[in-house]
Amino acid sequence: MWEHEQLVVRTGERSGMTTMVALHSTKAGPAVGGCRMKPYGRITDAVTDVLRLSKAMTLKCEAAGIPHGGAKSVIVIDRPLTPELRRDVLLDHADLINEFGGAYRAGPDVGTGPEDMLVLREITPHAYCLPEEHGGTGSSSGPTARGVLAALKAASQHVFGTPDLTGRKVVISGFGSVGELIARGLAGAEIVVSDVDESRRTGEFGWVHPDEAYRVEADVLVPAAVGGVLSPETVRHLGAKLIVGPANNQLTDDSVAGLLAERGIVWVPDHVASAGGVIYTLAREDDGVDHETALKRVDGIEAAVHRLLGERQ
Repeated sequence: MWEHEQLVVRTGERSGMTTMVALHSTKAGPAVGGCRMKPYGRITDAVTDVLRLSKAMTLKCEAAGIPHGGAKSVIVIDRPLTPELRRDVLLDHADLINEFGGAYRAGPDVGTGPEDMLVLREITPHAYCLPEEHGGTGSSSGPTARGVLAALKAASQHVFGTPDLTGRKVVISGFGSVGELIARGLAGAEIVVSDVDESRRTGEFGWVHPDEAYRVEADVLVPAAVGGVLSPETVRHLGAKLIVGPANNQLTDDSVAGLLAERGIVWVPDHVASAGGVIYTLAREDDGVDHETALKRVDGIEAAVHRLLGERQ
């Protein structure tokens, strides 16, 4: 069933690349969501991704009590990017964002960062997370990781009887900026990490191949890379008792949540655990609060997870 308000797909005039925006809902307020830039096998794969991600943003805003709806945008990379081509496709995307007249406000996502938001701002005012030296809040990785750590504390209390994961084995699948910050925030835990990029491997933490990350016998699994990783097949082989992570759209479909419950595995929905970045950014850039006040709002994820898991019992 079609749930979205709008889906717009364009071919950029400057770059010739495909760029799209999916607006899921503006019922609660202007829709917010990141701009993802990556290659896709087919345009239909990109459309599926942007539709699912935009719906997840609505759920994220609702769970966090943010007066915004959800949206997402995708830039489909179909050839090697030179600096000039990257700039052109970002400007093309800014043109598309402007067509929504403020109903969609973009931020960084996979493949984009604060410097890219600065390029968008050359054409559209509807972009968050500019570099701090340009008046923005910069990368949202820190607040996102902080929110996941808050969710982990609450979920650990429910599953293990203590918020402290000292001595527990934690597998982090996806060792990018957020995954690394989560690992460093879990002092005392036995950390095993995984990433498709072998250059991320260090001797500081244990390492496992990405294909094996979900099979490792562990206390906690933290999905911190791509979505669609928890499938019926994956669930059959899961070695963790608790799943909490920032990756968006972790389930291949909603029925997987039931399969996790049947196996007694506690899963904190990603739209709850990963909300720290959007909570912080909107607190700072829309509400004008200071850094510490915004972080306190992020820490509220801990109470939200307590409520969520308490209702399930």
